Amino acid sequence: MSTLPILDQLKALGTEQARKTYRKHGVSGDQYGVSYAELKNLKKNIKVNHDLAKQLWSSGIHDARILALMIADPQDADSVLLDSWADDLENYPLSDAFSRYVAQTALAGEKMEQWTQSDSEWIGTTGWNILRDLATNDKNLPDDYFERYLMTIERDLHNRKNRVRYAMNSALITIGGRNPQLEEKALAVAKVIGKVIVDHGATNCKTPDAATDIEKMRVHQKSKA
Repeated sequence: MSTLPILDQLKALGTEQARKTYRKHGVSGDQYGVSYAELKNLKKNIKVNHDLAKQLWSSGIHDARILALMIADPQDADSVLLDSWADDLENYPLSDAFSRYVAQTALAGEKMEQWTQSDSEWIGTTGWNILRDLATNDKNLPDDYFERYLMTIERDLHNRKNRVRYAMNSALITIGGRNPQLEEKALAVAKVIGKVIVDHGATNCKTPDAATDIEKMRVHQKSKA
């Protein structure tokens, strides 16, 4: 499958309203402004196509890169590719999409450990988002896997860059929702760090209070039991 017809489709699907919205969320480079609903429709038609994903990523266009992460094959990811794509990150919507992809790969744990230590806002954000995704989806990981990151969150959160703070806070909430033991530890960390300040720019987004959200998760889980 050729890249150019896909790029033409993306261009035709873009709207100024979507471009305006994405700019508010930090997308400053080349973009068409394609809605996520339309991107998901394209994904259904393309299915998994790793070679096309790499070509779309190389275009440098935001929408094409989001689509690339939807159709890339997690089984074909290697360290060189992931590091290269990580270096291209330039906003949090792309970091969020990238972290969801990396979390599905065999390198998720390795890259999470590496990137949570990064000084780059977007690579650091990705690392902590991978931890969030692992806390959500990998039920086989032991508690001590997450406990060391709780210590890092308590010690470092307020000294990290803007969106990294948001990602660390999200990871804290998700870890706290895994089980009662981690909930207790996560709530203790939330109490120590207090309010997390994140600049959301021109959007109406808010930073969740970790303790409140952890307790909401517990109530929700009890209601399902």
